Amino acid sequence: MNFYSTRNKEHRVDFREAVFRGLAPDGGLYHPVEEPDLKELMLREDPIRSFADLAADLTAHLLPKTFDEESARRVCERAFTFTPSLRKLTNEIYVLELFHGPSCAFKDFGASFLAAAMEELLGDRRAVILTATSGDTGSAVAQAFVGRTGIDVVILYPSGRVSPLQEQQLTTVGENVV
Repeated sequence: MNFYSTRNKEHRVDFREAVFRGLAPDGGLYHPVEEPDLKELMLREDPIRSFADLAADLTAHLLPKTFDEESARRVCERAFTFTPSLRKLTNEIYVLELFHGPSCAFKDFGASFLAAAMEELLGDRRAVILTATSGDTGSAVAQAFVGRTGIDVVILYPSGRVSPLQEQQLTTVGENVV
């Protein structure tokens, strides 16, 4: 799967470059060039399988040039030590709860996948992630990257402009997150 910049559709990169750049050189966001049809893959899925198994199948299907089945499984097993919960409200209405991650924010899912994917792609190299936040994104990033091999994270936040709980979530993780 390749990605283009939302400011220049001609600027295209692979998953690895999109992940490690974060933003395109022109300041745009990366967006998939194609929107794959996942219908057949989803219809084949066993509803009893774990979320990490489903995510691994999707990762290997969407990013075959980056992750083979084995590496997709490693990434997703490391990323998703927590799962969303599907709650039935009525016979026709279900709600997918995405607050079951370590920081209780839906962002835990994306941040955890990003951290595990970066860890896998780095191999024996090192990276420093510099991020700025004004709220729960920083907490999700901190929880996702804590303990990751070869990755150090520096989180900047506006002093006195986050809640005491958010500040505690950002400053007490430790290890490789400062």
